[in-house]
Amino acid sequence: MSKTSIWIAGVGMTPLGKYLDRSIKQMTAQAVESALADAGCTRDSIQAAWFSNTRQGLFEGQHGIRGQCALRSWGLERVPIFNTDNACASSSSGLNLAIAYLRAGMADIALVAGAEKMFYPEKRDLMFGAFMGSMDREIGESQLQEVFDRAAGMPIPEAFQGDHGARSIFMDWYAAVARYHMLRYGTTQRQLAAVAAKNHWHSQWNPLAQYRHAMTIDEVLADKLVSWPLTRSMCAPMSDGAAALVVCNDAGLERLDRSRAIRVLASQVASGITHDIDDSEGGIGRLAAVAAYEEAGLDPKDVSVAEVHDATAFGEIKLTENLGLCAPGDGGRIAEAGETQLGGRIPVNPSGGLASKGHPIGATGALQIGELVTQLRGEAGKRQVPGARIAAAANGGGLWGGEEAVAVVTILGQ
Repeated sequence: MSKTSIWIAGVGMTPLGKYLDRSIKQMTAQAVESALADAGCTRDSIQAAWFSNTRQGLFEGQHGIRGQCALRSWGLERVPIFNTDNACASSSSGLNLAIAYLRAGMADIALVAGAEKMFYPEKRDLMFGAFMGSMDREIGESQLQEVFDRAAGMPIPEAFQGDHGARSIFMDWYAAVARYHMLRYGTTQRQLAAVAAKNHWHSQWNPLAQYRHAMTIDEVLADKLVSWPLTRSMCAPMSDGAAALVVCNDAGLERLDRSRAIRVLASQVASGITHDIDDSEGGIGRLAAVAAYEEAGLDPKDVSVAEVHDATAFGEIKLTENLGLCAPGDGGRIAEAGETQLGGRIPVNPSGGLASKGHPIGATGALQIGELVTQLRGEAGKRQVPGARIAAAANGGGLWGGEEAVAVVTILGQ
């Protein structure tokens, strides 16, 4: 029995950055209006909505009904509005739920929106402390210690030891798993810098990116240390911004602009299984990728372009391996060789990735999808991957044990 086809008919995004004068409601309205215009869709055509945000409750005391506040203020009434908080994978998880809703015949046209304000300079300690909520608060510290112990065989050079300033706990975790990857596979700090330099180079041509300046590998290596081997330009910044998607089934597409719609071939959300850290096939991101390829009836070699969750440069290395775009342990090598750059064998993060484009957590998954829709339409300008036909997004969220707490892999096709 064939499944109902699901389409992304419209995408909308705000510029990303630090916006003290812009609210969640304002950014949401901008992204949603842009997505509706892109799809040729009216407000009254939306039959259900998913809204993703992770920080507003903590910083503004707005709990529970964030989507209703943001979307009803914009004018969306009567329809069901669902709030999805799944850490950094919130809006890609919202998309997964919208797809199921549409396939069940409960609606024909749905909206997925994500918005985040992360920059609150008057609450600086809380800005970094907020990340602790995406760990298991009861056992998270012991889980982190296990990761640090595993990485002990790759000691931090003496010159780079000590406290290097405020940062999220996630940066220390990413640094530890990067060191273990270096120990196990021979990955180098220069290869990490190659990932970051490539993404900064891509971001020059993304008008919505938070940072749009090119950097060389040596400049990345010389940047301020965050947690060895990670420098500042290898790490995603605090970002404010929003993104929205208009999603529909075949019946809904009849009422929208069909000419630029992109088909959803797979959407898989996974939580982890108990496995040895050296078992790459048991990792949460790999489980989601295998399931997505099976759903799409495709193979990694079919992928033309990918957007992956580079909250740090090491995140990209690991996720290119999870997606099967290279063998386990080869992610650093293919980046250094230029295979993941525009013009290379498999371009990754032509948007600039999280490290350059920005990482407004609740919006990040939808931003990845928006970039890939733009690529598959052939509308990405100077960052366009020629002939892109199949696109994959890998989005992770939170920490549990030695890996993400949630992984979402989405595959799109023309």
